[in-house]
Amino acid sequence: MGKHYSGKNLMEYTGQLIRAAFQNDTPVDTKSFAKDYFLYLWCGKDSPLFDKSKMATFERYFLNDSSTFREEKGNYFQLRDNAAICDRILDAFGVTGNNRHIINGHVPVHASKGENPIKAGGRLMVIDGGFSEAYHSETGIAGYTLIYHSRGFQLVQHEPFTSTQDAILRGTDIKSTTQIVEMSTHRMLVADTDKGQQLREQIADLKDLLYAYRHGIVKEKRS
Repeated sequence: MGKHYSGKNLMEYTGQLIRAAFQNDTPVDTKSFAKDYFLYLWCGKDSPLFDKSKMATFERYFLNDSSTFREEKGNYFQLRDNAAICDRILDAFGVTGNNRHIINGHVPVHASKGENPIKAGGRLMVIDGGFSEAYHSETGIAGYTLIYHSRGFQLVQHEPFTSTQDAILRGTDIKSTTQIVEMSTHRMLVADTDKGQQLREQIADLKDLLYAYRHGIVKEKRS
């Protein structure tokens, strides 16, 4: 609304607008704009959540001319394999460490055309579920599941499920292939997480309080 936003500030402002659209105490003018922007986020050309020239769902349903199906992809698709760009995003959100990642969903991976879900040297992972049958012909697979444990990441690629009848008569099931994305010799502990950092800060505060009490800086309050 008259201001320019980018990076983390844009994401935070977008989140505030989404909430404002559904709050009763939002001013009328702001609420009207917030509702419009909420809908624009779904399929707007410059939407930070959509980032394509158009949504061609209507054309795919009702037209035979496949040239009308084309959706021109924006900056996200052009820059997501750029390690320097991913590092800038991670820096902006305060993500630190040697094993930091951006995890993306809701973007189909065209595995049948050789597309790799691991991008930007491992900094970005696209883990769209793609389990819906409607996407199988487009992607060639039934999506991914990202598994994270204390030793690292594993990406499981699922093959399309044929039919319930096949599963019953032939004992077939969904076939999956596991790809080890990143493993570490150091097992991840609570101390290595954001919560661990918070706990260390709380322990340090308690130690300072105990020191202050023992040295008479903080007096015991008697009732």
